[in-house]
Amino acid sequence: MKDFAIRTISGIIGVIIVMFIVSKGGIMLDLSIFFVSLIGIYELNKAFGNIKDNKMVPNIWLGILFTCGLFINSINNNVLPFNLMINLMMLVLLIIIVLNKKISVYNVSITLFSVMYVPFFMFHIVYLDKSIYIWLVFIIAWGTDTFAYIFGNLMGKRKLCPELSPHKTLEGSIGGVLASIFLVLAFSIYFNIAPLWKMIILSVLGSVGAQFGDLAASRIKRTVNIKDYGYIIPGHGGVLDRFDSIIFVAPIVYYYVSYILK
Repeated sequence: MKDFAIRTISGIIGVIIVMFIVSKGGIMLDLSIFFVSLIGIYELNKAFGNIKDNKMVPNIWLGILFTCGLFINSINNNVLPFNLMINLMMLVLLIIIVLNKKISVYNVSITLFSVMYVPFFMFHIVYLDKSIYIWLVFIIAWGTDTFAYIFGNLMGKRKLCPELSPHKTLEGSIGGVLASIFLVLAFSIYFNIAPLWKMIILSVLGSVGAQFGDLAASRIKRTVNIKDYGYIIPGHGGVLDRFDSIIFVAPIVYYYVSYILK
């Protein structure tokens, strides 16, 4: 009961903080996503470091530099083209492989995976700044998580993916999708966003993406044999434990809005 109370209180405080930051937008949002991405990079690096074979450890400094590049782009209107950042990172990694025999292709691969998984996906929230659609990232992700948990506890019988997350159920997953549809429709009707059928498709895609994001984070944790990515958020674990679904939902919402709704 105590753990549940801590989780609930910290969750409510977290939602309030997120709502304040998103509503302000601008440099406050840029800085927030920047720091969250840095913490996420650190947590992922620490997680892979839990494997005894150091071939799986990413280069955290290149991850930090890449995150800094994304942050500079967010405040200076893409002064550093994304293609340039990726090419430079790849060149540096190849040079490191040649000069340092201790660095393997595995290190390079996991470094690229880390920067694409955490900061690149996360900064899609920034790309939605000042758009009403930015709220859908959090509505879909956290709405799916919350109601999947509720439906799973009330009606869950069939395991969804027991080898990765033994507590998740098929009933909870369906409940999360239905809740996402309801919340997105309510949001769309309130703000007069049309057509509604496109918003329903977005809600389903986003909800499924949120659940895959959660399962992907669980798969990584099982691979590196850890329970949580960190302890920075009381009752929830680390940044990646709390933002695992958002990491997947943010690019889904951004590209759907950019290419389907507009």
